[in-house]
Amino acid sequence: MSDKAMSEKEVVSRLGSGMTIGIGGWGSRRKPMSLVREILKSDLKDLTIVSYGGADVGLLCAAGKVKKVIFGFVSLDSIPLDPHFRAARQSGAIEVEEYDEGMLQWGLYAAGIRLPYLPTRAGLGSDVMTVNPHLRTVTDPYGDETLVAMPAIALDAALVHMNRADVHGNAQYLGPDLYFDDLFCLAAEHAYVSCERIVRTDELTADAHPSTVRIPRLLVSGVVEASHGAHFTSCVPDYDRDEAFQRKYVAASKDPQQWEQFLDRYLSGSEADYQRAVEEEREAVSA
Repeated sequence: MSDKAMSEKEVVSRLGSGMTIGIGGWGSRRKPMSLVREILKSDLKDLTIVSYGGADVGLLCAAGKVKKVIFGFVSLDSIPLDPHFRAARQSGAIEVEEYDEGMLQWGLYAAGIRLPYLPTRAGLGSDVMTVNPHLRTVTDPYGDETLVAMPAIALDAALVHMNRADVHGNAQYLGPDLYFDDLFCLAAEHAYVSCERIVRTDELTADAHPSTVRIPRLLVSGVVEASHGAHFTSCVPDYDRDEAFQRKYVAASKDPQQWEQFLDRYLSGSEADYQRAVEEEREAVSA
């Protein structure tokens, strides 16, 4: 079994402009933010991002990295909308393809099992069909029911963040929900996992049920150890969402000068610089 450990920079070096990249997590929960922050510093552009989105989508839109977003929602959970995504969508700066949450899941699953589409009832009788005129229906050959043919959403690469992983790519979640991180990996040509801590393979199941190791090494091309790599989103049970920092992010987005200051303070340096600035901010608030 090969050692797949690498850095954020090495992961991003394997991505290319124009790629379709799936980003795991859910809204403002367990997003691979250290990998997103590395993309912000790269020369990547014209990306199609597939996501149950949060600040991952917002930051990439703000940086001009995005051509199109395929999504079920883009929310910060405790704050309904990501401001940068909203601005990009309202201005027409990006293309969008919006689906019901279950339809997005089904599209990833179809790609994962190498089918061109999967039938579903989701979307019928709704404006999903109106805003996505490319969608087609099919007739159930066994019962004549009309169903939506949800097309496969194939990914060039997937980026997900997990609680633990080994160097071979077996990855584990310890919180209440896997979200659809396994499907993102299954649908991708190459999947990259960041995690809070890389551990020995036997440690993954020492204190947790084997079913929590839901991403197998055969799907994974690289593993990054990134403590607090999901910040400012949550990575339960390791840490909750940083609500104060999230509010700071949203407040900064409202004013170009404040946003430049935010970028300079938090996103102009390395990942270590980011984590240091966040800790300094936390200590200043608690002092």
